[in-house]
Parts: sequence; C-alpha cells; structure tokens
Amino acid sequence: MTDYVLTRVANRTGVITLDRPKALNSLSLDMVRALTAILLQWKDDADIDAVVITSSSEKALCAGGDIRFFHEMGHVGPMGGSALLEDFFTEEYALNHLIHFYPKPYIAIMDGVVMGGGMGIAQGGPSCGLRIVTERTKMAMPEVNIGLFPDVGGSHFLSHAPGQLGQYLGLSGLTIGAADALYVGLADVFVPGEHLGELNALVESTPGAELPAAIRAFAAQFDAGPSELQAQRGVIDAHFGAASVSAIMESLARDENPFAQKALKAMRQRSPLMMCVTRELLQRGAALDVADCLRMERNLVRRNFEHGEVLEGVRALVIDKDNQPKWNPATLEEVTPEMVARFFEPVWPEYAHPLRHLT
Repeated sequence: MTDYVLTRVANRTGVITLDRPKALNSLSLDMVRALTAILLQWKDDADIDAVVITSSSEKALCAGGDIRFFHEMGHVGPMGGSALLEDFFTEEYALNHLIHFYPKPYIAIMDGVVMGGGMGIAQGGPSCGLRIVTERTKMAMPEVNIGLFPDVGGSHFLSHAPGQLGQYLGLSGLTIGAADALYVGLADVFVPGEHLGELNALVESTPGAELPAAIRAFAAQFDAGPSELQAQRGVIDAHFGAASVSAIMESLARDENPFAQKALKAMRQRSPLMMCVTRELLQRGAALDVADCLRMERNLVRRNFEHGEVLEGVRALVIDKDNQPKWNPATLEEVTPEMVARFFEPVWPEYAHPLRHLT
C-alpha cells in the first residue's frame, strides 16, 4: 500500500494506522489511494465487522491534505495543467463519500490535530460509527486561512451544525477542543488520552460487531467539561446570522465580548473572497445531500486553483512563511456578487463531472 498507511485485523475489526508523524499525517495522493483500497476491500470482507482509524502519534490523527503538494502542482499551470492535482481532489472526495456511507461501523480516534482533510476521513462515518475525541483534540476547518474553503464534505457537516455554529467555524477557521466538538455534533464520545491504552485493549478484546456499544459504555465514565461554544451560542447565532460576511464582521466589531473580538481578529486575516464563497457554500450545502455537496466542492476547488487564491495562501503561510498573503481582492469591499457566483458556475456538464457516479 504505502509506508504511511498501516493495517491489521484485531478480533474482526480492521485497524488503519496513519503513520506519517513528521507531516502530522497530512494526506498524500498515495495515502488517499491506500485508504480507499483497504476500505473497499474490507467493505466486502465477511471477516471484518468494524473499522478503526487511528494514528501512530498522539500529535495528530490528520492535519489535512498535503498543501505543499497543492502548491507545487498548482504551479504546473491552472489546475487543469496538473493531472495529479485533479486526481487528488477527485479521489479524496470519493473517499469521503465512501466513508460516509460505509456499511460497517467506522470508528475514528480523533486524538491531537484533526483539521481539513483529517475531518473528511473522520466526520463521514455512518450512524453506527463513532467519533472519539480526547483532551488533546485540536479540531478545525481552517481552509479560509490558506485561501481555500471548507471542503471534504464540510459543506454538508458544517451546514448541518446547530444554529450558526457552522458559519462560525467555517468563516473564522478557529480551532475547537473536545467539549466544543461534542456540542457542535462533530464528535460522539470523549476518552482522556491517558485511557487510550484501555480503549486499544477494548478493540483487541471485543468482537467488531460489539465494538461501538462497548466503546460508548467505556466512555460514559468520562466528562469532557464545559463547552465554550455552548456558553457563547447566543453570541454566535446573533452575529453569524447576519446577511453577509461584511455584516457579520460589522456586528462583531460592535461587540466588546472577548469571544466576539477573537473571531473578528481571525476573520480579518482570512481571504475576503473565500469567506464570501464559504458563506454561500454553507447556505447551499444545507439543502443538498452528501454526494451533491461533494460535487459542488469539486467544482469549487477547480475554480479556486484557476483563481489562484489557495496558491497565494499556501505561499504566505507555509512556503515563504511571511504570513502576509496578498489576497485577491484584498478587501471585502472589493468582493462582488459576480466574483462569488463565478465559483459556483459548473466546470463540467453533469455527465462529465468527475464525481458524477456518487449517489
């Protein structure tokens, strides 16, 4: 498969271990293909009753896609100039869809950093699966920070968060911990990091078919503590329900609450255009099913690379590390409805869309 994706079977449970610690398990195309291949194999394997995805490092389950690869391939030319870049997003989103509708319990141990593409391989599990967080969990959809948008199904799972929580997470790109993840509905149970050894022993000793119930029972003794997002829910809904990104930021600016000011400070650093695209994306995603959300995102990612915003964001934050992205346009006032609408114009006819077969 790949050196970075390890697999084994324990008591009728297939265990996938991501093992690229120096890159916080950032997903390469080879890793996406390895994950897809093993999940397809186990889907029809009568000896596998459940799947667990975990990491060899407590620092991260997965920090996202390999953005250095995005930057390198994106400079081959407009996105169509790099077949590997096209393949990455098509195959990553197809993997997200596979996980979302997986016919067996899919259990994600979200210890450490879980961001972007890491959310895509953790959030998509079926209703019979489980998403486990620890006190080390650092969860975010921070794409607007690099000039992208919440993809990997983010248009679905963020748009279905209660109230305006999805807009808050998508537009600010800020990180949340275990208690907030549970409150938003992006996690199911909390297990302290010091008890993960017992959790792993449970995986070894419990038949796969019984594993989700056993983990829930085990986790019932633990409490993640209070949720800041729950405490600030009224503030979030009041501000992020405004009619535009500009209106949201103007509303936040009038609020001296430190929570509101922190969100405003973050948004002032983000791509103005991609915040506007993200707001529209989440509004549209709320009315779409998973497959249509992923098709919409696949369209948008092509438009983004054509525009070049993500290439500039990655340059500023990861390549040159000057932290001074030259966003295009530079201000919210310069973002027009036509610019936003351009991202949602179909790239392909329906019959030729690379994810047309998703149902």
